[in-house]
Amino acid sequence: MVDRISEEKRSWNMSRIKGSDTKPEIYVRSFLHRNGFRFRLNRKDLTGKPDIVLPKYTTVVFIDGCFWHRHLGCKYSYTPKSNTSFWEKKFSNNIKRVVQVNMELVKAGWKVIRIWECEVPDEDTLRWRLLHVLNSK
Repeated sequence: MVDRISEEKRSWNMSRIKGSDTKPEIYVRSFLHRNGFRFRLNRKDLTGKPDIVLPKYTTVVFIDGCFWHRHLGCKYSYTPKSNTSFWEKKFSNNIKRVVQVNMELVKAGWKVIRIWECEVPDEDTLRWRLLHVLNSK
């Protein structure tokens, strides 16, 4: 299937996708703050530049986009119909990088929490995913 918009317009659209301070990130940060947790953002000295770092709990939090990180079974985890070989390779590399980052952080003594963007609006799931790990200090 041919892309409906020009290559230049597609490139422009893709360049507008934010890498930090996304709505899901802001929501998770607000949730943590409301529950009394203090944290740092995007520490560049840690592998993978975690979205949220809780040094007191030696825990890092990543908020992963379902599309980019291939959340299995999620409606947002679709593959574009054009240029599928490019996307398959891109997604495969993203998944490999996630596994590598997790291994390196765990090896360095960090607990890793990965939250899917589709889980963020469900406060009960968010509460369980975060507080379960953080309160087991």
